[in-house]
Amino acid sequence: MQLMTRRLLLRTFSKAILEQRTSSIKIRTLVKMSKDIDKSELKNRLTPLQWHVTQEKGTERPFTGCYNKFYEGGIYTCIVCEQELFSSNTKYDSGCGWPAFNDVLEQGRIKLTKDTSLERVRTEVTCSNCGAHLGHVFNDGPKPNKKRFCINSASINFHAAEVKKD
Repeated sequence: MQLMTRRLLLRTFSKAILEQRTSSIKIRTLVKMSKDIDKSELKNRLTPLQWHVTQEKGTERPFTGCYNKFYEGGIYTCIVCEQELFSSNTKYDSGCGWPAFNDVLEQGRIKLTKDTSLERVRTEVTCSNCGAHLGHVFNDGPKPNKKRFCINSASINFHAAEVKKD
């Protein structure tokens, strides 16, 4: 009797493990498929320039972006996932032809990576949430931190600060 019970338990246990593995594989497949669908939806949602900049690590032409000479108060977010990245309080005119910020809202909101795609070394800035390419950071900005986050307008959205009414 004990042998039969053990075999039954073993079969039940084995079946449960097999179902769990099968379920995990199905979940991974669904996640992969949803990422593919998301990329397709994203490509439909973004303009060709926004897609090129954020997904293909492109760069918009200097002095052409809508936020280059834009100085309203508010927050700049990632065009792909809407994660808050920069405050208008840290934006300044660097003369480089792209929106420039001397700091991010929080360090964890961006990822910095060595970029050797051109014949010089730069530091790429990407969104930590979705991996979208935003631009590059240089060490020639204003004090106190001397950073110049040179960000493509095509990679960000602007959300105006709410005006408080008395």
